[in-house]
Amino acid sequence: MATGQTVTVYGAYGHTGRFVVAHLLERGFVPVLSGRDAHKLRALADGHPGADVRPASVDDPVALDHALAGAAAVINCAGPFATTAAPVAEAALRAGIPYVDVAAEIEANADTFAQFADRARAAGTVVLPAMAFYGGLGDLLVTAAMGDWTTADEAHIAYGLNSWEPTDGTRAAGKVSAERRGGRRVRFTGGQLEYHDDALPTLEWPFPAPMGPRAVIGEFTMADVVTVPSHLSIPEVRTYMTVEAAGGVVAPDTPTPSAVDELGRSAQTFLVDVVVRSGDAERRAAASGRDIYAVTAPLAVEAVDRILTGRTRTVGVASAGELFDAADFLKALSPHITHSTRITPEPRP
Repeated sequence: MATGQTVTVYGAYGHTGRFVVAHLLERGFVPVLSGRDAHKLRALADGHPGADVRPASVDDPVALDHALAGAAAVINCAGPFATTAAPVAEAALRAGIPYVDVAAEIEANADTFAQFADRARAAGTVVLPAMAFYGGLGDLLVTAAMGDWTTADEAHIAYGLNSWEPTDGTRAAGKVSAERRGGRRVRFTGGQLEYHDDALPTLEWPFPAPMGPRAVIGEFTMADVVTVPSHLSIPEVRTYMTVEAAGGVVAPDTPTPSAVDELGRSAQTFLVDVVVRSGDAERRAAASGRDIYAVTAPLAVEAVDRILTGRTRTVGVASAGELFDAADFLKALSPHITHSTRITPEPRP
């Protein structure tokens, strides 16, 4: 355990950032509260007496260096990551510390892999993008399902959310991504990202119990199309979203998440169902839990703990599935996530 070490949380006052700060404290870390809005940081610090507050704008390298000074790692929770990922990662490289973010933005994650791969590897440090519900969890599940396979033909990741009330940060990130794509949609096929204007199909996905079969939007593409292919030889990676959740996140009048328990979690539940196929063989993995924003905190903090204690498989820019022992990582997430993996090849129905 890397308890007692200082970890800077950039965007600490945001919805996900607050969960990350709370989970760092629960795990015995010392969080430094940082971000662009000094007033919001001070308000957050009122609930954490003695907390170290270090405001920093992403266009102020000196302030960013101060925010990371003395920290063992940084977790970037501040979106849109198209704006924040590169400057905070640059500051982490200058400080010689690991960088972890919770970006769900497809293009921002692709940029991180492209921009920092060589430099992070040369520095012998870790840059870990998308260590969150979208991108990180799906990648871990696909990697665990692959088992001893080195290649596969297809990976399908179905998100069974009973609802999706987006945060202001989710809406802002979605707007930036839509602008970058010129209103087009994106998918991963033939071993590469492809932009298109095709209508998205609706189909039925056979989620395991207790959810059961549900209507989903096909090719509702999430960050897994960057993380999974970054280290696994799978030319077709598709993601799906339950119809009700897809409708909630795109509707302009959907409220932001509201807390229903003492941990600040919403009533939202999820079941992520992964299918990997190679020829006639199929392997599956699934994970279930509550509140996609809240569950991002144990994902990111467990990642930091493993990086700081040397439980990693590589350096440079890497996704969760490449960096960690996926099956062991998923096991460590209990009780936040319940997961199952079936890796014995079976004929497809």
